[in-house]
Amino acid sequence: MSYRILDAGDAALTIEFGNIIDPALLAAVNALDAAIQRLQGAGELPGVIETMPTFRSLTVFFDPLATDRDTVLAALQPLIDAAEHGTPVEGRHWRLPVCYEGEAAPDLAEVAATLGIGTDEVIALHSGSAYLVYMLGFLPGFPFMGDLPERLRLPRRAQPRVRVPAGSVAIATGLTAIYPWESPGGWHLLGRCPIPLFDARRASPSLLAAGDQVRFTPVSSDECRAIEAGLANGDIDPMQWLESTPTPAENAA
Repeated sequence: MSYRILDAGDAALTIEFGNIIDPALLAAVNALDAAIQRLQGAGELPGVIETMPTFRSLTVFFDPLATDRDTVLAALQPLIDAAEHGTPVEGRHWRLPVCYEGEAAPDLAEVAATLGIGTDEVIALHSGSAYLVYMLGFLPGFPFMGDLPERLRLPRRAQPRVRVPAGSVAIATGLTAIYPWESPGGWHLLGRCPIPLFDARRASPSLLAAGDQVRFTPVSSDECRAIEAGLANGDIDPMQWLESTPTPAENAA
């Protein structure tokens, strides 16, 4: 795996591991990010402020009054070399409920017709796969997840929506996602997930993280409303949809 270093102004640099969406590139990004966090936790890497991971790159922000590009890059070089050959870090496994019915799925019939299959097959294909969370972005907590089954791959909608409801589960190209907030959007809406993906009151505001795996379980409209009500009144904890968390030993293997 090759990489290149890109300057991002006078206070950041980007380590780019490739130009495609691929689990191997994500593994390198996550390994480098985790190594930087460990050193920062040990009081090393003075002047480094924060990192921003993407599908294929990691941007490192630093204080130019406390350090400089060459010093930061020299400190990062062994971490970059190790990340290139590192094994993927096992993320958490989630199984989230999705309602694929009625108003929750405004594009389901159109997607099925475009693909030449039935709506039940679209639901079965979408809910029958495990998805890797490649990155969070666009909105706080918005997970870009892949890889969508080939049979479901469509370009974005020709006409984006001005308002996509919060919780909408959508597909576009080879990805699927959940909109944590109401926002504009151009993806195809297949369903609705009632689980809040971002809560600023939590220690980790975003429910999902890069490297996590997500599966979807179809639920009825009534079940979806019951989950929403239970979450709203505090009877249900979103963490109950966490199926497994890897042990430190698993990630160190």
